[in-house]
Amino acid sequence: MARLILIPTPIGNLEDITLRALETLKSIDLLFAEDTRHTARLLAHFDIQVPLKSFHQHNEHNKLEEYLEIIESNQASGLVSDAGMPGISDPGFLLVRAAIERGIEIEVLPGPSAVLPALVLSGFPSDRFVFEGFLPHKKGRLKRLQELSEETRTMVFYESPYRIEKAINQMIEIFGPERKASVVREISKLHEEVLRGSLEELLTTESVKNPRGEYVIVLSGAL
Repeated sequence: MARLILIPTPIGNLEDITLRALETLKSIDLLFAEDTRHTARLLAHFDIQVPLKSFHQHNEHNKLEEYLEIIESNQASGLVSDAGMPGISDPGFLLVRAAIERGIEIEVLPGPSAVLPALVLSGFPSDRFVFEGFLPHKKGRLKRLQELSEETRTMVFYESPYRIEKAINQMIEIFGPERKASVVREISKLHEEVLRGSLEELLTTESVKNPRGEYVIVLSGAL
């Protein structure tokens, strides 16, 4: 029976990959990747050879039917994102949903993800939290934040270096300058950094004013 296996990959430190993930990458017939060049470097590092096909936000709808047929014709196909758990805030979600609808078996391996390390590093309550992923790039950002204005649970957001300052400014507008937050940059990498304080304090930091790398914002809930 055909299977689609979701394989988490390191978000920074390559040593975070699991032994099970490595064995799976060596055994599958085909691997779908968000960026084949990025994934090819990862495979080369571990001396793994497997055919690659790209599946990203620019071809996710056009290629979906073709790729489902390919998955059905193989015994085991894999899916990876650029980093972390595939299917979380990336096009892999569409492939998984469509595969389930076709009756294709889905297997998900445990592994690296930026959400939980950032949440724990923040020091905020983690027994209940809301993962919001990326805010919309253009329209709808303030509306989405406004909908969370009364949220009492800890909130976790992904953000790119190009929009981190804008995101914090908008959070100040909706949640107020004194709302406590944490900004975690480059998780598991050489220059990992954790910033904690009010939104107003975080806005003035060098890592927000002159951003580099990938960011996770953890926002405390309303009291």
